Amino acid sequence: MRFSRQAAALFLIVMGASAVADAPVRVAAFDFELIDTSLMGVRADDERRLRAISEQLRAAIAASARYDLVDIRPAAAAVEDADHLYGCNGCEADIARELGAALAITGTVQKVSNLILNINLYVRDAETGERRRAMSVDIRGNTDESWRRGVSYLLRNRLLRGERAEGN
Repeated sequence: MRFSRQAAALFLIVMGASAVADAPVRVAAFDFELIDTSLMGVRADDERRLRAISEQLRAAIAASARYDLVDIRPAAAAVEDADHLYGCNGCEADIARELGAALAITGTVQKVSNLILNINLYVRDAETGERRRAMSVDIRGNTDESWRRGVSYLLRNRLLRGERAEGN
């Protein structure tokens, strides 16, 4: 009888630890930002594409078993005060922590020209402020499809590797 109580206790401990280990990580996924080095200026279609790929990123994260997406809307003023999250020295970690997230995900699209663009995703630990991951893909062509496919590549092969990312 004693053995079975010990076995049952061990089973509950292992199962509890497994459930904690498998719990999704809370993530604040912020909007992509444009870094325009093309000297062409930000166009309306660029802004529309930034919104579309930001939603694509959040939809894939929300569908992921690995992550639990937090609502970033309550932090809109803090994000606006930062001006650009890509140049705020990790302030996105502070904002994510305030939202109750463990990780902050930010992204940039660097537009070199209408032919050459680079899409980047960054993952930062909200507690320590340390950058955990950086991932990048170069795309050719400034079109809805090229931006969407670039983000799909990063989701499928980097951020959500091993999971099926929505919108692929």
